[in-house]
Amino acid sequence: MDETFKSFAGFIALGVEAAATLIIAFGALEALYGSIHVIARGLTSPGERRQVWTRFAGWLLLGLEFELAADIVRTAISPSWNDIGQLAAIGVIRTFLNYFLEKDVGESKHTSAPASSGKDDATNRPLAA
Repeated sequence: MDETFKSFAGFIALGVEAAATLIIAFGALEALYGSIHVIARGLTSPGERRQVWTRFAGWLLLGLEFELAADIVRTAISPSWNDIGQLAAIGVIRTFLNYFLEKDVGESKHTSAPASSGKDDATNRPLAA
């Protein structure tokens, strides 16, 4: 019974890792497409590039969360002290990665949010009330 449960947990962890890989791969493809699209349109402003980066960062954050979940599932079944130590190290590293990536994304959204000037950006005329 114990081996069956360990085997089942291993399959779940593998599935969650596969999902993480697909999430990160999808985000990378979307970022590549967005980058090519921005360059092809000639919109190489920092705002356009930042938007592509922000979306990719979101996919990376989600992928990191899935990877951490897979590690937790894999270690949850009769862990040794070595397994616990490795999980703790991985958890700390991924937590720091998530923290700083989320911080960068938050700052990016804060600095790239356009301040409303009360004028239409396209025509620079006052907006109708």
